[in-house]
Amino acid sequence: PFLSIKNNTIALIVCVPPTLVSSVSLAMNPLLIPEAYIIGAQPLCSQLVGLSQGQKKLCQLYQDHMQYIGEGAKTGIRECQYQFRHRRWNCSTVDNSSVFGRVMQIGSRETAFTYAISAAGVVNAVSRACREGELSSCGCSRAARPKDLPRDWLWGGCGDNLNYGYRFSKEFVDAREREKSYPKGTAESARLLMNLHNNEAGRRTVSDLAHVSCKCHGVSGSCSLKTCWLQLADFRKVGDALKEKYDSAASMKLNSRGKMVQMHSKFNPPTSHDLVYIDGSPDYCLLNHTTGSLGTVGRLCNKTSEGMDGCELMCCGRGYDQYKAQVVERCHCKFHWCCYVKCKRCTKTVDQFVCK
Repeated sequence: PFLSIKNNTIALIVCVPPTLVSSVSLAMNPLLIPEAYIIGAQPLCSQLVGLSQGQKKLCQLYQDHMQYIGEGAKTGIRECQYQFRHRRWNCSTVDNSSVFGRVMQIGSRETAFTYAISAAGVVNAVSRACREGELSSCGCSRAARPKDLPRDWLWGGCGDNLNYGYRFSKEFVDAREREKSYPKGTAESARLLMNLHNNEAGRRTVSDLAHVSCKCHGVSGSCSLKTCWLQLADFRKVGDALKEKYDSAASMKLNSRGKMVQMHSKFNPPTSHDLVYIDGSPDYCLLNHTTGSLGTVGRLCNKTSEGMDGCELMCCGRGYDQYKAQVVERCHCKFHWCCYVKCKRCTKTVDQFVCK
């Protein structure tokens, strides 16, 4: 979030999760801050275009939370782009209302991942804001003492408030879907169920990876006493876990009773921790305005890799061009006592390969 003052009016730039936005326009260069939207400060919630009625009500009650919803969205988008940096679809953001463009209109694996990582980002940001005392309605975690914690270890350090972050994220992020109503058995109802399922999978992944963290106390580091608390995992671990769920996501369909069932019955049914999708994915090889595919023309590829980042797969058999490029990197690093590393910057010429 950023603050901008113009003509005696304060404008707050808030990053909104793609799963929360329906029809807003990008306020800044999408290549620099693709998920940012400008809203007037008075009244904040009514001017944040794209929130559902339920989300606006929650915004009015919890205005101090909006900054962290924005931070959670940015965290989710950055992690999405990291996880898919070597894939044909690289979680690109575009200059239109849904951040990720028309790709989000397809109930694909990629859409499933974006919903999950966005919901996870909100849980992560709100839970930590509670711990840091940034929100008026929550504080440090009040999670129960783990049963397997040694009896002489103290429980109650200021932990991440996962319980509050989970509940608030569920209420806020899911509000948009829960306000919709479609006849059972329709494609719209299937997509609604898919979105809610993947939101929950993202939240549960954050919860599953939370762990007990402890700090030693005592004379000269004797660790005669330990204080422990609940701590969220580094968000990269959340991204890694959701990427694995993406790779094993279950294809779903609606049955005659309007409930989601797995397309292939020979596999175990997905749990609430797994990702699900209802539509096949485009191949993302070429620019396609209908599907929202940006294509892979001009993308860097790895000539020696046989994976998705390899030139054969990344370029979809179209071939690639080779050229020389100058790269700057750290080199000749030396450790200095005490306690830092000093490096020089070296320039070298490397071969790079770009899809035709």
